[in-house]
Amino acid sequence: MFIVTIDEDQCSGCDSCAEGCPAHLLAFSEDKAHVVGDESECMGCESCTSVCPTGAISIAEM
Repeated sequence: MFIVTIDEDQCSGCDSCAEGCPAHLLAFSEDKAHVVGDESECMGCESCTSVCPTGAISIAEM
């Protein structure tokens, strides 16, 4: 199981992570990213972290 964490202070609101997530676990509101849906569906592929220009996203294996 993987846990996605988003540092809202670092998030620029570019939407790249949501577009890059194959599990569709990320969404935006008020120009900030947040996790939606069931986190257990995260595959740990790091697609979201690789496209984030500010390094606001981290993934940890639990």
